[in-house]
Order: sequence, then structure tokens, then C-alpha cells
Amino acid sequence: QIHIVESGGGLVQPGGSLRLSCVASGVTLDYSAIGWFRQAPGTEREGVSCISPGGTTQYANSVKGRFTISRDNAKNTVYLQMDGLKPEDTAVYYCAVQLLPLSRQCVLSEAHDLWGQGTQVTVSS
Repeated sequence: QIHIVESGGGLVQPGGSLRLSCVASGVTLDYSAIGWFRQAPGTEREGVSCISPGGTTQYANSVKGRFTISRDNAKNTVYLQMDGLKPEDTAVYYCAVQLLPLSRQCVLSEAHDLWGQGTQVTVSS
């Protein structure tokens, strides 16, 4: 019934851009905090960015100034605009939903209720 689906990944050259989308069905994201996470080969999953129901955002230091998270509640969609991509950004990117956030701020932790299947981002020349 509930599906969280990421899309928009692909192969880009260093310095390029991608926009990832996270679309939810069977549940509204209006009241949810949404996070983007990534996992590179041989590493643990790390938080990239998140956005609260009120629009408060957080970013990992490694992506500040390059990535932008946003949401469109009318489309039940969250986006991650990735600019100035680096090879170090190569990873599977996951969208995660925290259905009942208790804080006004989102949190870049594994404590999320729903996860998408991931979309591959590869940055290489």
C-alpha cells in the first residue's frame, strides 16, 4: 500500500548535476520529516540532508553549498538537487520518511519509518 520511490540517479561527470526525487504513495508526506541518505561501497549509510514538515533543513558538511533539499506537498514529493558533484558523492541514495517527527527539526539518523529502494548516483569521468 505504501511506497516510497526514489528516482533521478545516474552517471554524471564531476561537476555535473542531478536532481533526485522521492515520491510517496499511500501516505501523505505533509506531516513527515524526510531525509536523504547515501551508502557508498564499503561504507556505512550516512545522512545527507533532511527537511522537516515546516521546511527546516539540515545538510551534512560534505554537501553544504552543493545540495539543496526541497519539498512539494501538493505532489507528495521531496527533491534533492545535487550540484557540483564529486566522485566522493558516488553512492546509492535513499529517501527515508519519519512519519511522526517529535522535533521541529529533522534528524539525520536511521530512526525513520519508511525507506525507499535507493537510486544509484555515480560521479565519474
